[in-house]
Amino acid sequence: MNYFVPLRLINLKTMELKGKISLFVHHSLWRDYRLLAALWLLIGVVGALTKLHRCNNFLIFRGVFWHTWQQTSLYAPYPAEYNDVNHYGPLFSLVVAPFAVVPLWVGLLLWCVSLVALLYVAIRRSQFTSGQQLFLLWFCAHELLTAVFMQQFNIAIAAIILLTYYCIEREHDTAAAFWVMLGTFVKLYGIVGLAFFFFSKHKGRFAASLVLWAAVMLVAPMLIASPDYVLGQYHEWYVCLTEKNTENLDSIAQNISLLGLVHRTTGLWFSDLWLLIPGVVAFALPYLRLSQYRHQAFRQTLLASVLMMVVLFSTGSESSGYIIAFVGVVVWYTCVPWQRTGLDAALLVFVFVLSSLSPSDLFPAYLRREWVQPYALKALPVVLVWLKLCYEIYTKDYAPAAASHA
Repeated sequence: MNYFVPLRLINLKTMELKGKISLFVHHSLWRDYRLLAALWLLIGVVGALTKLHRCNNFLIFRGVFWHTWQQTSLYAPYPAEYNDVNHYGPLFSLVVAPFAVVPLWVGLLLWCVSLVALLYVAIRRSQFTSGQQLFLLWFCAHELLTAVFMQQFNIAIAAIILLTYYCIEREHDTAAAFWVMLGTFVKLYGIVGLAFFFFSKHKGRFAASLVLWAAVMLVAPMLIASPDYVLGQYHEWYVCLTEKNTENLDSIAQNISLLGLVHRTTGLWFSDLWLLIPGVVAFALPYLRLSQYRHQAFRQTLLASVLMMVVLFSTGSESSGYIIAFVGVVVWYTCVPWQRTGLDAALLVFVFVLSSLSPSDLFPAYLRREWVQPYALKALPVVLVWLKLCYEIYTKDYAPAAASHA
């Protein structure tokens, strides 16, 4: 009996299957931006419609406008309207105004779609290659859905950081300053855009624009409320954020960061400064590599570091805020001029499985409930990527020619 015939048939079937898989993976459909735009739009629509009766965050957001209009406290609890309290700045009243003055379902739908559209446009307008953009849009889609389900402004924060970097790269310093100050006066996170200051070719113009936009955004809420009220709300905002930082330490839904990961896994509750100071030093050291500034890959790696750090070193980080870090992870993986290793690919898979899938029904509920949430393990893969990024940005040559010998 010839036993080799079945084996030959099996090999032929295997090769045929591999060929079909290869054709599927490399099909031009997956590189069609119209498909991706439709997918992202659908994420915004589905996220809004499925949460129409459970949209507490959006109720808080639209309340910022109405409480500013009525000149009542922005940071007091309003249990008859929503749970939790507002933590956004007075300027947010103008940002959310178009979505607050229409019926709830219309406002929610427009809000979610607008957040998704802003991040999509920021990615498409960036100086990333077509391959990087495609990777970003596909890889971040699931994490985007998680953020949309929570109606999270963190989607806009990711876009604001990207747009700040883009404007600096294109020498649009006045526009870059606008995005920095917008993000800062709404949720503070935008201040990290100052990390790109040293890449600006017009530092004086950038600095002057920062002052100008800061003044504009400070007084802008006075268009719908009195100056005394607005200035008083800025003081209340400061007090609110100070208190929230303390509350985050004991919240299982907050502090999903490097800080929370270390505290919860070790059981030691020492001052965050023991982690923040080394983190800031680790982030700042690459600025000493002046000769690397001219390489776009180096600048993009620093962008990736900013996108991850704003989540990893904040006690206010929550699961739905990881859309910011996910953009950073993809930028880190795709921007370098050398070939990525199997370890890098494994880290990318680890990020997707543990950080993105763990909050969803695709992940075992027992593991999520008993391990991921109590120990802030969603942060772990991103922490590992950021540490790998730090090693690379200290030691690697980011010149395009380095790709052949890195």
